[in-house]
Amino acid sequence: MPNKQYIQKIYTLFKKELFAYFNSPIAYIFIAVFLIVGNWLFFNSFFVIGQANMRNYFILLPWIFLFLTPAITMRVWAEEKRSGTIEFLLTLPVTDWQAVLGKFLAALAFLAAALVLTASLPITVSYLGNADFGPIIGSYIGAIFMGAAYLALGLFVSALTKNQIIAFIAAIAACFIFFFIGDEFITMTAPRFIAPLLQFLGLGTHFNGVARGVIDTKDIIYYLSFIWLFLWLNKEIVALRK
Repeated sequence: MPNKQYIQKIYTLFKKELFAYFNSPIAYIFIAVFLIVGNWLFFNSFFVIGQANMRNYFILLPWIFLFLTPAITMRVWAEEKRSGTIEFLLTLPVTDWQAVLGKFLAALAFLAAALVLTASLPITVSYLGNADFGPIIGSYIGAIFMGAAYLALGLFVSALTKNQIIAFIAAIAACFIFFFIGDEFITMTAPRFIAPLLQFLGLGTHFNGVARGVIDTKDIIYYLSFIWLFLWLNKEIVALRK
């Protein structure tokens, strides 16, 4: 188990990175775009369907995350490498895991803050009809896991380059591949012996049940494994820098 000093160093890095997000006007632009686009897409179909639930919103959310999470992670390592501050960071008395976890948790906290600001949606839905908050809460929990998986992948991509634009575009492409790889369109055209593997690897496949408010232990284990894998790869890239 990590000791108190180990956790304190992660917390210090987490706090520094989180303040860096909120000290940038770009962060507020990203949040505003996320809220406007998400609300518009949801209510555009909500009144047509005429059902007091948020299933459509959570079906759309992974596609919104495809652009939001790379925007959050693109500068995390790429900017450090471009400006040379990564050399200073790696000389501090922190381990590679502490640096990676501090940055990841800050990005996750920022994403969670953006999700909290969507609380007006379930409130509005419950006002317009008898909404079932069980599936809604379950879907929000699933959205956090999905977002965390995107962030871990985006941080890994950011660690591979000095250019933020390249990190942004490459992260979008990587997230799209992992989200879409398990889709029926892909699995139906793939060789039969590969289809189950592609379905298992697809981030979108594991989010389908979550979007309906169903939290399956297998999906949670998958997301935690996915997050750990790309954080570990991130740590290895940082270690190579030394």
